[in-house]
Amino acid sequence: MEQVRFVNSSTEAVMSAVRLARGATGRSLLVKFDGCYHGHADHLLVSAGSGVAAVRNSSSAGVPEEFLNYTVSLPYNDRQVVEKFFSRRGNEVAAVILEPVACNMGVVLPAEGYLAFLREITSAYGALLIFDEVITGFRLSAGGAQALCNIRPDLTTVGKIVGGGFPAAAFGGRKEIMRHLAPIGDVYQAGTLSGNPVAMAAGAATLDILSRENFYEDLHQKSRWFIGELQQIVAGKGVTLNTTGSVFTLFFTPGPVTDFASARRSDPEEFARFFRYLFSHGIYFSPSQMEGNFISLAHTREQLEKTLQTIKNYFNTKG
Repeated sequence: MEQVRFVNSSTEAVMSAVRLARGATGRSLLVKFDGCYHGHADHLLVSAGSGVAAVRNSSSAGVPEEFLNYTVSLPYNDRQVVEKFFSRRGNEVAAVILEPVACNMGVVLPAEGYLAFLREITSAYGALLIFDEVITGFRLSAGGAQALCNIRPDLTTVGKIVGGGFPAAAFGGRKEIMRHLAPIGDVYQAGTLSGNPVAMAAGAATLDILSRENFYEDLHQKSRWFIGELQQIVAGKGVTLNTTGSVFTLFFTPGPVTDFASARRSDPEEFARFFRYLFSHGIYFSPSQMEGNFISLAHTREQLEKTLQTIKNYFNTKG
C-alpha cells in the first residue's frame, strides 16, 4: 500500500474503502461475492458470511432495500457469472471487493487463476479491485494473501492483527486513489479516535513480533503438521477440511466446498455437537460452522496434540 489511512474498526475500513472507490471512479455499483463478509455497513450486508450467514434474508433487519440497489452479490469462484455481469454492467462498476481467501463462510480457497481473472477484468473495465485482508492480512504472510498470489489490488483493508488486540484497522492502496481522500480530495473520512497512539503502539509491537526471523516459517511448519494429522483423523468421516497456511475449517459435509452454496450444505446440528464435545473437554473452536479456526505460534505442541486426540475421540464415539 503506497498510502494508508488508519481507522478504528474493520467495518469502518471497508466502508471507507468502498466510498473512496466510488468517489475515485465516479461510479456507484459495488460487486461482492456470496459468503464474503465485509463488516456490518448497511450496503455490505448482502449475502454475507460470518454471523450474518444465519440470517436467511438478503440483509439484516433495519436495512432499507433501497440501500442495496448499488450492491450486487455474485457466486464466489464462478468466472462465467462475473464475465456475463461485466458484459452487461461493467461500465457501472466502481469496485469489486472480496476476501482473497474467503474465511467468513468457513475457509474457501479461490480457484486456480480466479484472482488473476478478477484483476484482469476490473482493469479492463476501469473498476477498482479491493482485497479485504482483515483476516488474511499478516496471518498468511507479512504481505497477506496478495503477496502469496502475486496479485496487486487497487485498495486493501486490514484489521484485527494490525491493532495488536486494540481497536485499529486500516485501508490503503495506490497513491493516485488515496489522494481522493479529504483534506486533499473530496471523499470525506474522519474519526476522532482513528490512529490513536495506544492502538498504534500495540499494532506496531505486534508487527515487530511478526517480523522476527523465521516467524512465519515456524508457524507454517507447525500448521502443516497439525493439518496433516487432522486430515488423517477426518478422512472417510463425511467431513471436508479446507485449509491454507495456519487457517482451517472443518465442514460437516462430504464436499467439496468451493463457494457459499456448498458451504451451506454443512450440517449445523452435527457441527454443534462437535463444538460442544470439544468445549466440554477444554477446547474452544470457532463457535460457527461458517468461520475459520486459526493456529497460533503461541499454541504449544501439547495443546495441539490434545486437540487432535479430542477430535479423534469425538469421531470414535460416533462409531
